Amino acid sequence: MPRCEQLTPAVHTVDAVISRMRALDAALPARDGVAVFNRVYLAVTEAVDRCVDTGGFTDPRAAITLDVRFAERYLSAVDAAAGEGRPPACWRPLFQLRRHPGVRPLQFALAGINAHIGHDLALAVVDTCRTLGCEPACLEDEFDRVGDLLVSLEERVREELMPGPDVLQIADPLTHLLGAWSLERARDAAWTAARALWALRRLPDVAEEFTERLDAAVGLAGRMLLTPLPN
Repeated sequence: MPRCEQLTPAVHTVDAVISRMRALDAALPARDGVAVFNRVYLAVTEAVDRCVDTGGFTDPRAAITLDVRFAERYLSAVDAAAGEGRPPACWRPLFQLRRHPGVRPLQFALAGINAHIGHDLALAVVDTCRTLGCEPACLEDEFDRVGDLLVSLEERVREELMPGPDVLQIADPLTHLLGAWSLERARDAAWTAARALWALRRLPDVAEEFTERLDAAVGLAGRMLLTPLPN
């Protein structure tokens, strides 16, 4: 494993991120699509915080920096949607359909996870490497551990937000939507994208085009995950 030279601390703390997410949870209606995802992500961030406290990471400082840089991407999208800005394409379907009565809570949760893992995670790895002055390989252990927490949480989310036994019926459209997306595959793709973006850091035009294409592709997947379904 390459040695990671640590230079600059994270701008914010995990506690500040958790406080912000808790404030959003208190402010948003429970059925709001962003609120549904926010509750899921809050649980992930709290789990990462506990893992840091109990020594679950090889490099706690790298894990904290990655966690905060990752969260900043989501919170920036929330701020953009609430103000005059324009959130990334990957987040727009969730913000546009957040109150649609035909979209089920599980779809909101998975669409948010899709945007955050499929797009934000790769950029957060690059952000973290720049903050700490290291290569992506330095973060692989922390990336994998956070990914394991996300996968375990996704399983819990599916169990808690499943609408009932009807979802087991092969004819239910939600069954097909759930089968078309995998967090593990999205996580693997995010790691590959992060390595590619790091390799392209001295070719800013190419890196920007790569990021835009990634954003658009993840946004398209999110729009399909949010297809309104009959009750």
